[in-house]
Amino acid sequence: MENNVLGSFESHVDELIKECDKLRAENRALTSQQSNLMAERASLIEKSELARTRVEAMIARLKAMEVNG
Repeated sequence: MENNVLGSFESHVDELIKECDKLRAENRALTSQQSNLMAERASLIEKSELARTRVEAMIARLKAMEVNG
């Protein structure tokens, strides 16, 4: 009887170890994905700022052309 309980306990511990390993791997993957998404977001923000600056400069040039023309 005691061996059955011990065997069952070992089985549960093994399952928990496997689950922990699986969660660690998933956590690493999600952390990597988050890092990549943050870098992509920063790049997109930078591109958006550049585009906004260019559009504002074009608008300023067009207004200057209207005044001078």
